[in-house]
Amino acid sequence: MQIRHTIALVCFCAVLCVLVQPVFAMDNATIYYNLGEQYLEKGEYELAINAFDNALASNTTIIRLSDALLYAYRDKGYALIQLGKYDDAIQTFDQGLGIYGEDQMLWNNKGYALYKLGKNQDALNAYDKAISIDQNYTIAWINKGDTLYRMERFQDSVNAYTKAIATDPGNTDATAGLAQAQKAAASTIPTTIIVLVIILIIVAGGGIYYIKFRKPGEERTAGKKTKEKKK
Repeated sequence: MQIRHTIALVCFCAVLCVLVQPVFAMDNATIYYNLGEQYLEKGEYELAINAFDNALASNTTIIRLSDALLYAYRDKGYALIQLGKYDDAIQTFDQGLGIYGEDQMLWNNKGYALYKLGKNQDALNAYDKAISIDQNYTIAWINKGDTLYRMERFQDSVNAYTKAIATDPGNTDATAGLAQAQKAAASTIPTTIIVLVIILIIVAGGGIYYIKFRKPGEERTAGKKTKEKKK
């Protein structure tokens, strides 16, 4: 009886190996993903991108079951940003968002790539999407503040940095950004007043000129006109 149990167990293990082996054999995605993470850690961005490309081109069934597929898109895009390949990074983030549309990091990183391309409004839209997913996403608030500052929307920038500090009181980037934005916002107040004063002077001067130097219109007397009598 014991021999039968042993034979049955051996047969079961043999069948299991036959079934499982092809799964692991075709899981090149996991191998390439792990390799990409190692290259990324070393700052070897070109090699990391190539490894992530191979992972994404492989059967992603296994890595899709974990967060590895999501991180493949995140980290490939990050590597592309480090190399200044912002258009390629945006394309990668969009591919990731096609699967993980509610991932705040993909939206934030896409916003940063757009910011680096000078597409400020598109960047703001991406940051707002990230923040709508996670109200406490500090880096998205800081990035939004940076973009608003560049657009010279200083008071809005102050508000964004203030939100960032509320989520992370010890964040030095947020506090430095806030101080800079507050200074810029304060400096615009006198400028605005000066501009208003100049406008008022111009308007007042134009009114005085019109009143003093305008030509009088045709005199219009009351009553009927008299006809000239014939001699």
